[in-house]
Amino acid sequence: MAYSDRTKVLLGTAAVNRLAACRVLVFGIGGVGGAAAEMLCRAGVGELVLADGDRVEESNLNRQLFSLTTEIGAYKTDAAARRLTAIRPDLKLTLIPRRITVEEAARLLDGVDGAVDAIDDVPVKTAFLAAARQRGVPVISSMGAGGKIDPGLIRCADIARTEQDPLARAVRRRLREMGVTGGIPAVFSVEPRRDAVEPEAGITGTVSYMPNLFGCHCAAALLKMLLTGGETANREQEK
Repeated sequence: MAYSDRTKVLLGTAAVNRLAACRVLVFGIGGVGGAAAEMLCRAGVGELVLADGDRVEESNLNRQLFSLTTEIGAYKTDAAARRLTAIRPDLKLTLIPRRITVEEAARLLDGVDGAVDAIDDVPVKTAFLAAARQRGVPVISSMGAGGKIDPGLIRCADIARTEQDPLARAVRRRLREMGVTGGIPAVFSVEPRRDAVEPEAGITGTVSYMPNLFGCHCAAALLKMLLTGGETANREQEK
């Protein structure tokens, strides 16, 4: 059987063909973005654009799919390319192994049919989301998976309805300043943020499955938008 046969049984030939014709951006391929990229690859998206300027570090091993001991020191985009093409040699890939500035964020959307936002740099994140909203590009935005442990409390809703998330709060505030009050679906958790011990400055605790589950939710939401139309999917997310 071909890799897409079981997806075809579930979604139909037309849907599989539509996904094969899509070019999708994953902005940030750490725990959340890495899982989203792999799920989009396995679902049959024809081309992925992967943007991330970080390299694999030992601290990534507890949660990031592309992070292996053999990849430590490699650009995450290169590690991702090796894994994804091992899954699907026919996958088309465009790699952007550098940090993206606020001024460059909108240009990432050129020529893509949809996008996953999995970064935590608030100025760049909000510039990117505002540009996607303005252009009408289907986008799903991940809020913070750190400090959370309960899979049952993950939600997907409009950015305006996010809660229990410091990153979401900062993103909402900055988006409002840019004239955007909603219309962007987001993955978040309603679980209060927690840490078992006092964290070091700038460090948030994570557990293996939560970022990956966020990534799976992001992939599912974006696939639905690609197959049903972005505006329809956005309205459904707001219900």
